[in-house]
Amino acid sequence: MFAWNCLARLFPFVLFLHLISASPNLTISLDYINLQGAQSSEFNLTHYRKIPFAASTAGPNRFRAPQPPPHYNGTYNTNQSFDMCPQRTVNGSEDCLYLGIYSRPWDSKTLRPVLLTFYGGGFIQGSATFTIPPSGYPVLDASASNDYVVVYSNYRTNAFGFLAGSKLQGREDVDFNAGLLDQRAALLWIQKYIHEFGGDASDVTIWGQSAGGGSVVAQTIATGNRGGGLFRRAMASSPFWPKTYRYDDPESEELYEAVVRDVGCKGVEDEVLCLKGADLQAVREASLKLTTSRQYTTSTFMWGPVIDGGFLTEGLASVVRSGELNAEAVFSTYNLHEGENFIPPGFANATGFAGFNSSSASFDDWLQGFLPGFEEDELEEAKKLYPAIGTAEEISWNTTYDRAGLLYRDLVLACPAYWIAKTAKKGWLAEYTIDPAKHASDTIYWNTINPIQKSDPLTYDGYTGAMASFVQTGNPNAHKITNSTMVGVPNIQRGKQFLVRKSGLADGGTNMLAQRCDFWLKQGSKVPI
Repeated sequence: MFAWNCLARLFPFVLFLHLISASPNLTISLDYINLQGAQSSEFNLTHYRKIPFAASTAGPNRFRAPQPPPHYNGTYNTNQSFDMCPQRTVNGSEDCLYLGIYSRPWDSKTLRPVLLTFYGGGFIQGSATFTIPPSGYPVLDASASNDYVVVYSNYRTNAFGFLAGSKLQGREDVDFNAGLLDQRAALLWIQKYIHEFGGDASDVTIWGQSAGGGSVVAQTIATGNRGGGLFRRAMASSPFWPKTYRYDDPESEELYEAVVRDVGCKGVEDEVLCLKGADLQAVREASLKLTTSRQYTTSTFMWGPVIDGGFLTEGLASVVRSGELNAEAVFSTYNLHEGENFIPPGFANATGFAGFNSSSASFDDWLQGFLPGFEEDELEEAKKLYPAIGTAEEISWNTTYDRAGLLYRDLVLACPAYWIAKTAKKGWLAEYTIDPAKHASDTIYWNTINPIQKSDPLTYDGYTGAMASFVQTGNPNAHKITNSTMVGVPNIQRGKQFLVRKSGLADGGTNMLAQRCDFWLKQGSKVPI
């Protein structure tokens, strides 16, 4: 590898042409654009890294559902990166609704399964642009049995994707949950065009990690997708499902008013029209200012899906109780300690930080702020379920830090993973426990090429191989790579989950997790989830 990198520095252009080359037979003509693809001989991939699937979201399209893309003349070079949607202080562009595609070279005969991936980033940031080898390549590469088409699509985040408030209701030039509608537009694009790339539009899986997993939850429960047949399966890795308020709840109204004030549109006759015409930087800075304004109280990040009365009409708890998912099969995962990424760091010691420390009183203060809709008896019930000293499936704890981390993990990450797997007609659940098992720890095995995939082939084959098998077949065990002495992924209906451990792969029970998740499900209207 070192020698190859040295050559690349000496002759970068020659190597680039060798590894990633355009080819006339990779030109695809759609009804609005002619696309020129490229190929990588090193990774045996055909790819189209930049494809417009909707119009720019600037000006009149700001806060609006995605609009059809313009027609392009000539041949469009897809072998380039694209801007992320606006985020942070200087990043991104409103001309951001692009997607990328990669797959093994197609034989032009047999259509293959399709995987649409949503990125994470707490619904405040993220990008779908990729280099070669792309994100998720280790999953496709786990076995020669895998041959599917991968699609990555951008979607709007923060205020640009999730601004809500009663003053937006009923307007023809505004849509709630624009970021989720961007994702749905990518699904519709797949239905219309993916066969041109060798993909089977009737065999689509959606996947995401963190807020990407939360996006999977949203699309899987959305009324606006019901009966649409846009996807068959869902794979959610550590699905971040924050509290989902109504578009006109006080929390949503407060965000709207703060953005209007900070952008300078307060008191204008048409505040929404003012927001649409406001300077991009002003909206971006107003959004960023609010992002962590309640980080350790009622929310983690302030932006995310809202119950909008149209596309997303019910919360997750309501849909789980009714059993109406838009996916027939679900494979979801969560990590042992990932809640600790989101709780006050002051919980870790007696000295504390930012108003929190390791005392029980500090835990009580946080819990009351985190669950403002709970009455005193409900708070006490939660504390009994998560005592100061306790044991769960793969963890024992005696610290405030671990205690709060487990509670947060269950409510926002693990229970959403459990619920959608348990609600689906066919469901599987996996828990990743390899130290440190924090949020995104498991991505080391499947996101990008990494030495651990060779140094720990058992975990790679067992865990990543199960993900690939699910995408390819709808069953994580159909293309099982590990030998017969290794367990497969048990069906969640058996009360079992797949354990990814340093000491090997195993299965374990879900009874304790189910008990805790049942508690949160009963409280769904008060959290809300």
